[in-house]
Amino acid sequence: MTIAAAAACLGGILLFVGLAAAALLAQSGEGGTNGLFDDYIWRVTRFTLLQASLSTVLSILFSIPVSRALARQASFPGRIWMLRLMALPLGLPALVAALGLIEVWGRQGLLNKGLAALGLQQPISIYGLFGILVAHVFFNMPLAARLMLAGLERIPPEYWRSSANLGMGSLAIFRFVEWPAIRGLLPGIAGLVFMLCATSFTLVLTLGGGPAASTIEVAIYQALRFDFDPPRAITLSGLQVVLTGTLLVALKYLAPPPAEGATTGRMTRRFDGLSGASRLVDGAWLVLALLFVGLPFAAIAVSGMQADLARLVGEPAVRRALASSAAIAIPSAIISVAMAALMIRTQRLLLARRHGMPGRLFAGAIGASTSFILLAPPVVLGAGWFLLLRPFGDVARFAPFVVIAINALMALPFVHRVLAPAMATHAARTGRLAASLGVGGFHRLRWIDWPGLRKPLLMAFSFALALSLGDLGAVALFGSQDLATLPWLLYSRMGSYRTADAAGLALLLGLICLVLTMLGTAGEKAEGRRA
Repeated sequence: MTIAAAAACLGGILLFVGLAAAALLAQSGEGGTNGLFDDYIWRVTRFTLLQASLSTVLSILFSIPVSRALARQASFPGRIWMLRLMALPLGLPALVAALGLIEVWGRQGLLNKGLAALGLQQPISIYGLFGILVAHVFFNMPLAARLMLAGLERIPPEYWRSSANLGMGSLAIFRFVEWPAIRGLLPGIAGLVFMLCATSFTLVLTLGGGPAASTIEVAIYQALRFDFDPPRAITLSGLQVVLTGTLLVALKYLAPPPAEGATTGRMTRRFDGLSGASRLVDGAWLVLALLFVGLPFAAIAVSGMQADLARLVGEPAVRRALASSAAIAIPSAIISVAMAALMIRTQRLLLARRHGMPGRLFAGAIGASTSFILLAPPVVLGAGWFLLLRPFGDVARFAPFVVIAINALMALPFVHRVLAPAMATHAARTGRLAASLGVGGFHRLRWIDWPGLRKPLLMAFSFALALSLGDLGAVALFGSQDLATLPWLLYSRMGSYRTADAAGLALLLGLICLVLTMLGTAGEKAEGRRA
């Protein structure tokens, strides 16, 4: 039954994406595909690969010392709030975050004002490749750091006692204990970050600075929005899938899966990172990460506090937008988490029971679907389903269900990255014992699976909620007075030059995302793990 349900999920994903693409192709008529591989396309392809590769490398390099510092320093004041701050970029609309980054890195931003005070005449420009890299690292470094931190916290406590007994130094612990855990996670994390950067749209459009800094995603948008050339948009989407998919396949074989060591389940306690030098180095990395991630949020908060928040909250339009956002985000998060858990469990069953080549192919298709869904641009899915539903009358009647489905699929890769390592570790540590005791069904779920997986499930659910709440792409085609989410209302207020209201809505959305990160870290103590 589990395998059949996973097959239904996989079929539903393929059908949902395939019907949208077919609808666009059916509306194309003769279609203008001439010049598909012109100089402009080659240029945006090269720039897409360049900026995504650099953004991924910078995000990973920054996240490794930050996650290691958070893992080693488990009891400093405010640690839990820093973890919540690191989850905030994921839930903010890209446009809101871009405004915060401009407040810090822009020509009139805090950094350039500080450089001008020092007598430097050449300010830093936030536009172009540099701005895109800063924005992508701002979004993806905290995500990578949290995923790595989860992997480091799953290291068996016996490893730390053994390393202390052997007198291993910091470099030796990183090489023999921490790096094997991180190395197994790197392909998945790097692939996820690369896909997010390669398919980035709003940030590139806002900070790119012109045609010289355009990506394939922007070219797809232009093909649909300005030229209405669906064949070109579909072919560009295929090009994006091929390029990114090739890299993902290569990344998959660069590192082995993380090794799951046996453990007695005793409480974790690390003995490294206690020296003054270690605390100083870790503190420097944490302060740097705090400033890099926190300053744009502080700028958003300062701008938002200047708005009349009481009036905004009392507006019927804002309340309706908040209700619409919740009505879309909650079911999409539930669907995404349920699909991811079901598909991960099915993969393990197929590989464990050795169903032969068909089973391995099916397991591979399930794993690939959770990654490649990010390569289906939301604008393509939304436009395709808009065309499909138009013959049935008012599209607004179906809009909430389409937006929920798109948001659930877009959150699936994030949820999968959170749950897959945790479920693998949990199965390795409890599977044989549960089988030998004959514990299964509801009793296993209640007494074994839920206590062991509660924390990653809450984190995955909060990630999916934040992503759906901050989404603008899926609702952009269907937004109306009857379906106005907070990001859509924020975008509308900015378009009508009501900047004070937009800043207040941005602050409100940021506070909601903060509450969601508190939900995702509800199982964590202030010291980060049990001592």
